[in-house]
Amino acid sequence: MSFQIEERFEHIGRQILEGSRNALYMNMRYLDVALSALSWEMTTAIPRIGTDGFRIAYEPHYLADLYKQNPMQVNRVYLHMVMHCVFRHLLKPARENILLWNISCDIAIEALIDSMHHRSIRMGVHPFRKVLYAELKDKLKVLTAEGIYRVLDARQMSEGQIARLEREFCIDDHLYWPKPPDGKKPPTSMMQNLQKKWQDISEKMQTELQMGTEQNHGDGELLGELQVENRERYDYRSFLKKFAVLKEEMEVDPDSFDYVFYSYGLRLYGNMPLIEPQEWKEVHKIEEFVIAIDTSMSCSGELVRKFLEETYSVLSETESFFKKVHIRILQCDEKIQSDRLITNGDELRDYMEHMELYGNGGTDFRPVFSYINELQEQGQLRDLKGLLYFTDGKGTFPKKRPRYDTAFIIFREDYKEVSVPAWAIRLTLDEEDL
Repeated sequence: MSFQIEERFEHIGRQILEGSRNALYMNMRYLDVALSALSWEMTTAIPRIGTDGFRIAYEPHYLADLYKQNPMQVNRVYLHMVMHCVFRHLLKPARENILLWNISCDIAIEALIDSMHHRSIRMGVHPFRKVLYAELKDKLKVLTAEGIYRVLDARQMSEGQIARLEREFCIDDHLYWPKPPDGKKPPTSMMQNLQKKWQDISEKMQTELQMGTEQNHGDGELLGELQVENRERYDYRSFLKKFAVLKEEMEVDPDSFDYVFYSYGLRLYGNMPLIEPQEWKEVHKIEEFVIAIDTSMSCSGELVRKFLEETYSVLSETESFFKKVHIRILQCDEKIQSDRLITNGDELRDYMEHMELYGNGGTDFRPVFSYINELQEQGQLRDLKGLLYFTDGKGTFPKKRPRYDTAFIIFREDYKEVSVPAWAIRLTLDEEDL
C-alpha cells in the first residue's frame, strides 16, 4: 500500500470513528472520559477491529465496509469495545476455555447494549438473542461475564453451538487481550496503570448515573451492572486467616537459630554446640471457632458446599492447625439442625466427603447464638475466637453483642447490600469470590 493510499485510508477511518464517537457522546454524556481514553490506530495485524485498553486498532477495509452497511453498526462496535474496558474484561484472567470466556464477555456487553434505547445504537434484537437472554436471566440476577461463562460451561455445548454463539455475539477482535498479536505481554506496571485507569473511569460513570444527572430509561441495565462490577472485592482466604491466634507450639524455630554459633561449638568442643534451636515457636494458627451454615430455602446447597470447600482448603493447610483443634460446624435455619465437632484435618475431610444438608425452613440467627452460649456454659467452648455465619442475610439478628467476634459471610445473587448489627463483621461474596 503506497503512502498516499495509506494516508487516505487513515483519514477515512479517522472520520468514521470520530463521527461514531460524537454520536455516542451526544446520547450518553457520562461516556465522555471513556470515549476520550482510546486513541485510534490503523493496522493490518487484526482482521477486524479491537482494543487493548489504550487505543482502538482497526483494519481499514473492514471499518469502511461496516460503515457502508450501517453507520449504527460502527457505533455499536465502538461502544462494545469501550464497555469491555469499563468492565475490565480484557484485564481479567482468562478462564480454562478461552473461546467460551471471550464469547461470554461479548454476550455480557451485547446484552447490556441491547437493553439500552439510545437512538445512536438502537437496533432490533434478534430472536436468537432474546431466547438466550431469557435463559441466562432465569439463572442469573445480573448478566456478568463470569456468571454467563459459568452457565454456558455447565451446558457442555457442542462445537456447532459454540460457533453459533460466536457468529452472533463476537463483533470485535480480542487478539490484544490478554496479550497482543506479537506475543509480547505488556509490563506488569503498565497493566496495573491500565487497571486503575479504567476502574476510575468506571466508578466515575457509576457516580454520575447514581446522581441522576445523566440517568434515564435509555441506559437500560448499565447502572446495576456497574454497581456489581465496582463493588468491593474480598479475599475470603485472607479473611479466614484473620481468625488465627498467636500461640506457642512445640516446633523447631529456624528463624531464631544461629548456625554460626552451632557449628563453632562443634568445632571447638567436638560434639557440644554453643546454641541449640528453640523447641517453641510462635505461630498463627486457627484453634477454636464455630462455622454456622444457613440451610434455609433461600440458600443454595451448591453454594454452601463451595463455601465449605474453600474453608476446608484454608483450614487444611499445615500452618492453619494446632495439633488439636476444636471447630463446631452447625447447620441451621430457624433452629439448629445439626452439630458436628471437628478436632483434626481427617475429620474435616470426612465431613466434606459425606456432607448432607438439613433444613430448608426460614432463617433466624438467634438460635445459633443461644446454642453457642449453652456450649460455653457447659465448658465445651472454652476459648472461642469467633463465629463464621454463612447466609444470604435474610433473617432475624440478635440484639446483644456476643463475647466473641462474629462475621456474617453473606452471599446474595442479586448483589443487594444487607445490613448487619453494628457489632458484627460483614463480608459480601459471590460465587466467583469462592
